[in-house]
Amino acid sequence: MFDHVSIGVADIARSKKFYDAALKPLGFSLLSDGESSLGYGEKAVQLWLGATKKPVKADMESGLHFCFFAKDRAAVDAFHAAALKAGGTDNGKPGVRADYGPKYYAAFAIDPDGYRIEAYCGS
Repeated sequence: MFDHVSIGVADIARSKKFYDAALKPLGFSLLSDGESSLGYGEKAVQLWLGATKKPVKADMESGLHFCFFAKDRAAVDAFHAAALKAGGTDNGKPGVRADYGPKYYAAFAIDPDGYRIEAYCGS
């Protein structure tokens, strides 16, 4: 349905460090590197980060989060470890989320701007 998603960030260099690390285990990389914007994806940019003076305030109770597809459970584990090492905070360790489905394996982190992100695989 979506071609891409764009979010505003307060510090583009900090976000680059974080997303370079967190998305690498999932097979996504920086495809567009501008002074005020970054584009991540596998073959085409699907996540844009833009430097802004007023990013949307992250709200843990809003339900907003971004979920990235992972090829396997090892990639989910690596995503979570990389996100935490790069300055993110834990929002759910890797594991099966039985309430989502018997094969729903995911991990959750919070990026430096407070956005909730997830990596998921269904096997």
